[in-house]
Amino acid sequence: MEFSESIVTAAKYLAAGFAMGIGSIGAAYGEGQVASHAIDGMARQPEMEDSLLRTMVIGQAITESTGIYSLIVAIMLLMVVD
Repeated sequence: MEFSESIVTAAKYLAAGFAMGIGSIGAAYGEGQVASHAIDGMARQPEMEDSLLRTMVIGQAITESTGIYSLIVAIMLLMVVD
């Protein structure tokens, strides 16, 4: 293995790690905001709990898709880049 190949390999692993790290931080922050505001709404209007819970779960699923996209990008970086 040449020196330049090892640099490309190291850059590939670093890029995949950064892609997962940044994507996970964004998804976790977004999910926390969704849950926080839903619980705040449930505390203010307990009669709306079912509707807010359903909306929160949908919002959490949409927010989690960002983390899944970053996982796909990281896998692509590991598998495709040579």
